[in-house]
Amino acid sequence: MKLSFLEPLYKQRGPFASVYLDTSRDGAIEDPDAAVQLRWRRLRDALMSEGADQDSITAVAGTVGGDADVPGTHGRAVFTAHGHLALLDELPAPPARDTAHFGTLPDTMPLIVQHAPGIPYLAVHVHYGGRHSTDAAGTVRIEAEAGTWPLTRVTPGHRMDQEIPVADWTHAAGEVGRELEGHARRIDVETVFVAGDVWARGILVRRLPAALRGQVTTVEGAGESEPGRALMEQCLERLFTGRMAAHDRALLDAFLAERARDGAFAEGLAPAVSELQRGRVKALFLNDHPESPLRLWVGPEPGQLALAEEELRSYGIREISEERADTALARAVVGTRAELVVVPEQELRLGEGVGVLLRYIDPRG
Repeated sequence: MKLSFLEPLYKQRGPFASVYLDTSRDGAIEDPDAAVQLRWRRLRDALMSEGADQDSITAVAGTVGGDADVPGTHGRAVFTAHGHLALLDELPAPPARDTAHFGTLPDTMPLIVQHAPGIPYLAVHVHYGGRHSTDAAGTVRIEAEAGTWPLTRVTPGHRMDQEIPVADWTHAAGEVGRELEGHARRIDVETVFVAGDVWARGILVRRLPAALRGQVTTVEGAGESEPGRALMEQCLERLFTGRMAAHDRALLDAFLAERARDGAFAEGLAPAVSELQRGRVKALFLNDHPESPLRLWVGPEPGQLALAEEELRSYGIREISEERADTALARAVVGTRAELVVVPEQELRLGEGVGVLLRYIDPRG
């Protein structure tokens, strides 16, 4: 997964306030606005106890309640620097717990995990309940959305909504197919899910451009979609659970191949840090361990990270702080233009939860 969306954040200087807040507005909460404000007050106190300045706290407070139009369960990640909003992102699911941190680096790993698996897709729902004949009355309704899972749960993708007379459906399906192909190309979709009436969707699938038709998976029981949420959300959640994006899967397969022949790879925190220092990492693989006690020392630049403070001082670096290991690794990945792949532990357990695929092998070792 490319982390280019974090580049503007890391271009700013800290210290940063990093806040993850459950901002759900579903039927289970009687007064969601009051609940959000109560959770924020607890986080505000946590920021103050960590030494956050009043301007930073005010900047975060200005975002609380700003996503009242997003329905269902979700959350928000807010980052501020020197009293100014540095990054604001909607979370597809509430954070595991509300957290607030004030420190040298932004705490981005929970946000990265919520962007995974980052699969570009196209969902198409063909609505029709009439007689299976082109001489029938009524209309065929096409709903479609091209987006990246799971972000489309709270950030709508390219949407399409058309109604076409049944009598015109055989001909119009070809035009609809070409329009869908345009949406798919914009984000290089990995898969196309088509749901709805068997007869009407069958006509559409047969008239899709060949390249798009080869990516189609037909699904049953798409269910009704909630306004403001992803089209076919519940169905997609079932289909995507436990799945990795094809690009990330290819990177993981390359890592495993290199590991099998003792090639361009490294595993464990110390080897990964060493390779990041030298800018040789193509992709970093992480098991998500939010409870991990592992820490690293960091300097002002992304490649300035080490297991010991003395190592950084030996390079003449004066501004040094101790940070969570995953926080330091995330900044190094973005700063060195590497990629990051969140690997479920049941898929592959990595030494100390960390592995790297290298761009090349240094013959000098």
